[in-house]
Amino acid sequence: MTSVLSHEAKHSFALAQCQSDALLNRCSYVGRFAPSPTGPLHFGSLLTAVASYCDAKANHGKWLVRIEDTDIPRIYPNSETHILSCIDAFQFEPDAEIIFQKDRLEIYEEVLEQLKQAQLIYACQCTRKMLGSNHIYAGTCRNQHLHFEQQAIRLKVSNQMICFEDRLQAQQCSNLQNDLGDFVLKRRDDIISYQLAVVVDDYLQKITHVVRGADLLDNTVRQIWLGLLLDYPKLTYMHLPLAMNAQGQKLSKQNLAQALDINKASELLSAAILALGQPMVELDQPRIMLQQAIQQWDVERIPKGIYLNDIYQ
Repeated sequence: MTSVLSHEAKHSFALAQCQSDALLNRCSYVGRFAPSPTGPLHFGSLLTAVASYCDAKANHGKWLVRIEDTDIPRIYPNSETHILSCIDAFQFEPDAEIIFQKDRLEIYEEVLEQLKQAQLIYACQCTRKMLGSNHIYAGTCRNQHLHFEQQAIRLKVSNQMICFEDRLQAQQCSNLQNDLGDFVLKRRDDIISYQLAVVVDDYLQKITHVVRGADLLDNTVRQIWLGLLLDYPKLTYMHLPLAMNAQGQKLSKQNLAQALDINKASELLSAAILALGQPMVELDQPRIMLQQAIQQWDVERIPKGIYLNDIYQ
C-alpha cells in the first residue's frame, strides 16, 4: 500500500527520527512501556513493565518509556510523578529520554493533515447520544463533506480481514468495517485519540515489539490498519493476561486498584515475576532482581489466556 505521507511531511519528522536512529542504532528489538497518567500505577501496570523490560533485554534490545497523556482532562493529579517515581524505585533503566505525548501534539496534527489530503479521514458530527448503544459506526457522516472545525475526525476503514499473530494469544483477525466501522482519531474537543498517537510514536521511536495487557488486544487491528495507510513498518505484538481482583474485575484505575507502594518495590517485583510464570528470583535490590529475571526469561512460561485470577488483592 502506498504511503499517504508526502516527502515534505516525512522531512518534518527528520529531527525526531535522526535522534532516534542515532540513539537506538536501528536496533532489531525496541520495546516500550507506555502508561497513561489517568491514575497511579498498580500491580497490573507492573506486570506490563516487567514483561516488556525483560523481553527487550533478554533479546538484547532497547526499552523505552513513553507517557501517553494526550487525554489531558483525564490526567489524575500527581500520577505522572508517581509513574516516574515507580520507574526509579523499581530500578528500570530506560534506554532513551522519557517522552510525553502532550508535548508532541503538533506531530499528530501533521499526520492528520496528510490523512486529510489523501481523503482517508472525514469530519463527523455524530454525538454519543445520536449513536446510542450501537458500537459499530454506520458511516453516517462519511459522505457529508463536513468542515473539520469542532467536529470529531474519523478514519475510513475498508471491508477486508486484518490478521496478526500474537505471541501469546495466537492469531487475531477482524474486519473493521463489520466489527467497528470508521473510528475516531481526534475528538470534537480537540483531544488526539490514543489510536493515532500510539501509532505515530511507535513509528518515530522505532518500536519493533509491543508487550502490553490483553485489554488492548482489540485496539491492535485498528492500529495495524492506520500503520498500513501510513506505510509504517509492521510490529510484533504480545498481549499479557490481565491481573484480576477477588471480585473478578480487571485491576484498573477505574476499579480503584491499589497504587504501587514504592517502599515495597522488591517484594512487589518478586510477586510480578512469579505471576508471569517465571522462575523465582532472590529478594534483593530491584536492579539485581531484574538482571536475574532477564537471564531466566522464558515467554513460554507466561500463563496463556486473557486473565490471571486472584493474583493480587
